[in-house]
Amino acid sequence: MLFSKKSESVYDLFLVGLGNPGANYENTRHNAGFDVIDALIKKHGITLGKNKFDALFSDATICDKRVLIAKPQTFMNNSGEAVSKLARFYKIPIDKILIVSDDVSLAPGKMRIRLRGSAGGQNGLKNIIEHLSSDEFARIKMGVGDRPDRNSDLVNWVLGRMDEEDRKLFDAAVDNAVKAIETILRDGVEKAMNRYSK
Repeated sequence: MLFSKKSESVYDLFLVGLGNPGANYENTRHNAGFDVIDALIKKHGITLGKNKFDALFSDATICDKRVLIAKPQTFMNNSGEAVSKLARFYKIPIDKILIVSDDVSLAPGKMRIRLRGSAGGQNGLKNIIEHLSSDEFARIKMGVGDRPDRNSDLVNWVLGRMDEEDRKLFDAAVDNAVKAIETILRDGVEKAMNRYSK
């Protein structure tokens, strides 16, 4: 484990959205985490102005809580590098980390909040677990749907874009994810789980 739950941190939450940097990857299924972060910072007038530790990040106050918000720039499969560097530098304990990622096992429009758990085949989460030596961090899984043909290439699927109908469902879930993050800051993860996990 990176730091114990007793570690002191100036932050109430370390929020990380997963995705791939660059215009070629915008609005792809794999960038669901970036999409949620973008919606949150737009709503609260925040800019991710720092580029260090392999991430774009910023220090912000949301719902009267101090939040470190980051978008790793390492590409999905190496997300743990940025997360671990930031967590170590800012002495953030595992129980204050919240990761937002895509999930092919959930349909577009669905969202699931968990306090801990395995990577579930998501390579960004897998890499974070490896770098933190723990899966005891909270996560929001954003449904992007699975391939119609399970024998087709998964990489091409997650790097592709949703059709118009699925995108509308996904965008509604992004709005709920932003509200869920605000609820987590005000009332804790379990309250958000009960209210927003579908």
